[in-house]
Amino acid sequence: MPSLAPHISSVPGSGIRRIYEIAVELDDVISLGVGEPDRPVAPHILEAGSRAWLEDRTNYTANGGIAPLRAAIVDKLARENDLRVDVEQVWVTMGATQGLHQAMRLLLAAGDEVLVPDPGYTTFTMNARMLEVEPVPYTLRPEHGFVPDIEELDRLVTDKTRVIIVNTPSNPLGTVLDRSQLRGLLDFAKRHDLWVLSDEVYEYFTYGRKHVSIASLDDDDRVFSVFSLSKTYAMTGIRVGYLVTPPGLASIMRTVQEAAISCVSTPGQYAAIAAITGDHQHVADSREHYRGNLEAACALLDARGIRYLQPHGAFYLWVDLRHASGGDVAGWAEHFLLRERVAIAPGSAFGRSGEGWIRVCLAATEADLLEGLGRLPSPASTE
Repeated sequence: MPSLAPHISSVPGSGIRRIYEIAVELDDVISLGVGEPDRPVAPHILEAGSRAWLEDRTNYTANGGIAPLRAAIVDKLARENDLRVDVEQVWVTMGATQGLHQAMRLLLAAGDEVLVPDPGYTTFTMNARMLEVEPVPYTLRPEHGFVPDIEELDRLVTDKTRVIIVNTPSNPLGTVLDRSQLRGLLDFAKRHDLWVLSDEVYEYFTYGRKHVSIASLDDDDRVFSVFSLSKTYAMTGIRVGYLVTPPGLASIMRTVQEAAISCVSTPGQYAAIAAITGDHQHVADSREHYRGNLEAACALLDARGIRYLQPHGAFYLWVDLRHASGGDVAGWAEHFLLRERVAIAPGSAFGRSGEGWIRVCLAATEADLLEGLGRLPSPASTE
């Protein structure tokens, strides 16, 4: 048979999915690995999607999405993100995943370089490799509070660098960048004439800190922003997100959307309108559920002497298992799953600097979360 494109073999597999695939073959697993909300979809969202199906609203839509949804997103961005855009800057995508890929296809050519956070979401590097682009990690270090170091970023830039990816709130770390830190990143991007690709999937889940959209600080149209309904509204399988572009790209966006997906599922778009414009009490309830789980988890880890990063956003806990993982946290996570029946994501799945750490998903019942964390080896048990 003919061979695949040679660069495809360089696309890394997902260390998160590796654990998931093992876990689904086992019984009685406590699942703390995959970032899946454990809350139900709100009834008014389900009703809107169901009504669209029953009324046979199943035809193609415009490439950018149905007009009422795009208008609802424009209103939401002004209200929630202090971001004022025209409807032709909003493009409905198949979740944030396709939005990220679409933006990277627009901004990067084969041989270019993109600065990606390390630890950072796995898709950033996977997308780069699929596009024959070199992902250049910028390390988020404990001694810097796991936030970007501008001096390091300056050293990493070459004449091939075109884009920096910024993720706040962070997956996997839960860090939330403040206005000053985001301005510093924008100044860096301006200094080197780079595009900024902003991943804001966890915007509604912050604890004690306010989410700031970096595009709201942008004064020269260099930011592309990606949002998702998946985590906020527990709509992971419905696959609706959106990409917000600088002005003036409507013509090219229609072309690339047509080539990539034509349009997003029509019933899913009607469900999205209900999600964005409807009552948000279920979102607030979800946030308090995750906050409660976070507080309980931190108390347990503190009592057991296990170190972790205190998150201010998303619904993950970044836990230090260097005392137990022996320099191979991916292998350790597999053995831990098989032995203890607890699925967690190895930190190395998110980049080289994640070695020795694990990501624990807080989207679970408190009982399951505490039982799973209680099976982790403490530093005292490994001495």
